[in-house]
Amino acid sequence: MKILQNLINLTIASLIILLLSLTVSCKKDVEANDPEWLFVQNAQSVTLNDGVLTLTGINPTTVCFTDRPERMAALSGTDEFVEFWNQGAGKDSFIKDPPNATLSIVTQNGAEDVVLTLMNPILKNDMLKYDVEIIEGNEQLEGGAASLFIDVIGRPLTPVSVAGVARRTRRRTVARMAY
Repeated sequence: MKILQNLINLTIASLIILLLSLTVSCKKDVEANDPEWLFVQNAQSVTLNDGVLTLTGINPTTVCFTDRPERMAALSGTDEFVEFWNQGAGKDSFIKDPPNATLSIVTQNGAEDVVLTLMNPILKNDMLKYDVEIIEGNEQLEGGAASLFIDVIGRPLTPVSVAGVARRTRRRTVARMAY
């Protein structure tokens, strides 16, 4: 009878250890798959001149959403978004690793896109200014309605860049291999 009781205790202890290890493993998977947030800012007009992007009539709300598979969306105050540059040197610090963005603007010549890196935002009333580094596109623009598509926190690659395409291709390949 004592042998049977020891066997039952050993089985229960083994199950507890197994459950704990699965819990830790699942937690690591969740942390490894934290959602990647993208942002969109809209303005009534825009100028890009001498390395400064000025968004006038900026919407007081920045749209936030995640990449697949999470499909989450949220709204954040544009003033709160600007604070990402004041959060020190963490792994997702915009000071340490400024985000890239694509500016889509309506100009006299039609729609234009400019890929740039955003730095040093200054928000005053309904005007938001960024120091920018042009990656691709015109260095001087002026136009009406504009949307600024800001890349994933902690990922310095724009969604339309070659590296961004490679990142998405890698994810799709990994996802297909999982099935």
